[in-house]
Amino acid sequence: MSETMQRISLAERPIGAPGYHNFRLETIEIPALVGEDVLVEIEYISLDPYMRGRMDDAKSYASPVPIGGTMEGGAVGRVIASKSAKFAVGDYAFGQLGWATHGSVPACELRKLDPGLMPITTALGVLGMPGFTGWYGLNEHGRPKTDETLVVAAATGPVGSMVGQIAKAHGLHVVGIAGGNKKCTLAVNKFGFDHCLDHKAYEDSQSMRKALQELCPKGVDIYFENVAGKILDAILPLMNTGARIPICGMISWYNAGALGAKAGGDTDKLPKMWRSILVKKMSVNGFIISDHWDQYSDFLSDVVPMVASGQISYEEDIVSGLENAPKAFIGLLEGQNFGKLIVKVK
Repeated sequence: MSETMQRISLAERPIGAPGYHNFRLETIEIPALVGEDVLVEIEYISLDPYMRGRMDDAKSYASPVPIGGTMEGGAVGRVIASKSAKFAVGDYAFGQLGWATHGSVPACELRKLDPGLMPITTALGVLGMPGFTGWYGLNEHGRPKTDETLVVAAATGPVGSMVGQIAKAHGLHVVGIAGGNKKCTLAVNKFGFDHCLDHKAYEDSQSMRKALQELCPKGVDIYFENVAGKILDAILPLMNTGARIPICGMISWYNAGALGAKAGGDTDKLPKMWRSILVKKMSVNGFIISDHWDQYSDFLSDVVPMVASGQISYEEDIVSGLENAPKAFIGLLEGQNFGKLIVKVK
């Protein structure tokens, strides 16, 4: 067994959009196992938008990645050494192992996978944190009802595609928003959305709102928030009385401008937004999926049969080489990925 491993560390904190200088590819020694530790040789790493927040040294729901620390992320791989009776060499496991070729964590922080049941990459997407996020956010905070209208942005990502497909299973009219004709075609043809709007075709929120109004003649009952920015501005006036907005993410604000006054002037619109929430008696709920892992088994019980039968489809965008993770991540924040973004380590 090799005594060294490679990892991508955080070289410096980004100001605005991250660049290659914010990351460093390093070779380090594989840590010795102690206690109930398990060593996993990582095969696939998940790249997700939330990781951008971990690069900032700001108060949040989770601690930031320290300078010089391994970039955070979920990963799957094969156990190659174990001091725990719960895992044997040759088992496959998922854990928060980071952007690296190997990861060593206590057995209690790993989940055993059955590669014969589903491809192990599904633990990073459709059957992992992103899929669980969409399922939980829609069911718990969206509270879908038959014949309602749902709009979800980032529609072809692992969260948005889960939201749209679960909503269709509940009998809703589903409209997606995505970047580019190729993604919109995927949303309709593969994920079963009724319509999908290309946000790149609209220069401002007013023109986008007009197009959405034609696709949502009965208004919008649920807007699953992944993006914010001009999409939120376009949708808010279309929300019906009693509408629900589960807030999952705000990717358009993660980089330059963040949540300050440079974010397209959005902060100036707070009074109007607040009034809309009041007079339309809307329910707006932010949620952090890591608070709800106690419901993960319910998610698997519900969704695994749907994936196995083909009722729920998924799309994976796999990039080869650990060294290419920073480039892929930068592209993710710009919407360049096509489906769930995964790095194949070797």
